[in-house]
Amino acid sequence: MRSSQLFSPTRKEDPADAEVASHQLLIRAGYIRMVSRGIYTFLPLGWRSVRKIEQIVREEMDRAGAQEIRMPGVQPAELWQESGRWEKYGVELLRFHDRKGGEFALGPTHEEVVTDLVRHDITSYKQLPVTLYQMQTKFRDEARPRFGLMRGREFIMKDAYSFDLSVEGALKSYDMMYEAYTRIFDRMGFNWRAVEADTGNIGGDRSHEFQVLAETGEDRIVSCPSCGYAANVEKAEITLDVTERAADAVFSDVEEIATPGAKTIDEITSFLGVGPEALIKTLIFVADGEPLAVLVRGDYEVNEVKVKALLADLEGFGAGVKVLELADDALVGKLTKAPVGFAGPVGLSIPIVADLSVQPMVDAIVGANKKDAHLKGVNHGRDFQVARFADVRMAQSGDRCGRCEDGILEEMRGIEVGHVFYLGTTYSEAMGATLQDETGQLKPMEMGCYGIGITRILAAAVEQGHDDDGMILPTPIAPFEVVVLPLQQRKEAVAEAGESIYSALKAAGIDALLDDRDARAGHKFKDADLMGIPLRVAIGARGLEEGHVELKARAGGEVELISVDDIVAHVTALVEAAR
Repeated sequence: MRSSQLFSPTRKEDPADAEVASHQLLIRAGYIRMVSRGIYTFLPLGWRSVRKIEQIVREEMDRAGAQEIRMPGVQPAELWQESGRWEKYGVELLRFHDRKGGEFALGPTHEEVVTDLVRHDITSYKQLPVTLYQMQTKFRDEARPRFGLMRGREFIMKDAYSFDLSVEGALKSYDMMYEAYTRIFDRMGFNWRAVEADTGNIGGDRSHEFQVLAETGEDRIVSCPSCGYAANVEKAEITLDVTERAADAVFSDVEEIATPGAKTIDEITSFLGVGPEALIKTLIFVADGEPLAVLVRGDYEVNEVKVKALLADLEGFGAGVKVLELADDALVGKLTKAPVGFAGPVGLSIPIVADLSVQPMVDAIVGANKKDAHLKGVNHGRDFQVARFADVRMAQSGDRCGRCEDGILEEMRGIEVGHVFYLGTTYSEAMGATLQDETGQLKPMEMGCYGIGITRILAAAVEQGHDDDGMILPTPIAPFEVVVLPLQQRKEAVAEAGESIYSALKAAGIDALLDDRDARAGHKFKDADLMGIPLRVAIGARGLEEGHVELKARAGGEVELISVDDIVAHVTALVEAAR
């Protein structure tokens, strides 16, 4: 490809609404353009990268024995109603009616459609196991689409679904997909972690997220350097040193103190001159319509996944809570008689559960359920009652590993680019995807679900690899592997050398871009850096006279002087090593 023919409109300034590096740079480098909030057009550079990502994924899916299909993006409501997700999935499911009044949705995922396919066309256990996958556009009506391709409404996803007759077979399929994902992200050149995760709206009871490590990642994960265990903070297992309050603890009298405008932990600790471990945070939740308070020490965070699990056997909340969410400001005000930020457990008439970190606390500071006021000298048992003490906090850096117990967890940020689930019979039972086994017994199929965010991978690559000059893309997913820059295009010898090197690289199987524009050298350098192309060959008149060209890796390092006769072989070796 020649730059003179390439549609790659670059920009000098960051777009006004772009908050993260990938959003800024993908637009500036001419990879994407926004059509509507969370919906983007891919320009030639961006689409070339997407196609390379797809190809790596496709090769590894095929290698793992999965078979590619294509399912429709428009899905009938009846299938979602069968699975029970028509209402459960929530407002992200974009629903609409056709001209005959039929209800449909734009597919955010395809569990229902693929289960419907298999229940009609797989009639014998001898046809199993089978894993089907597709690359397709999905749509989720995000309330706040942001960060460009990181959290859009329309995106491209690879989703795969395995069907087995037994749990053992399903877990074998799961492991095969896990291994395929490992190969995929290794091939893409990422620094990544596979972490244990919650299953969320998909369902099931075994799940791993594949996280590309980046400081701007939305997800918090912890990893143990001793045993290699990794999980997101909602799922992470920690070893707790459970302590109870000393039996001879002496309690102070409760005292109200004025804290004007101090709502957050940082504001309160600064105002009172105490550490966050002296405070108890009180958060008001609603569980299936029933309010409750959750307490945690001031330097910790509440883990909603753990709270939801705890409520499954807590009196008054039934066998399983379906929806747990923070109470809105109006309900908090109604229950506490105070604005958000001043809630406390004293005097609350709703159930209270507390993290184990609260159990040994003496003379804690809590919200006073009164505007601009807190209470100190507060103690559970005397001043308020706790229905249950349990581990309901997020794991964090410094906690002891829950697997090996010796390692200390380290916290990092990640961008989720893949997710594998063991679904079990969640969908097959609901939708009647059953088969007779060898003994004639009717059994629901065991399922697995495996997703990769194809377009999100491009954003994650930029978040992990960029500097002040632009993107630094891994060779396997960069739109071009090398850019050839004749720096004085009007000089015949320079232009001819550029054409010769470019043609030889293409003949050697290298994906090359020739910047044949009549532009200043500085302009060409800036565009090459902005686009993130891994290798740059610069050809200057003086260098040609001396028999060499300049080679520089986008990821850093010094400029190398390589002879004109050796440059093609040198670049080819570097590219093949990086593929």
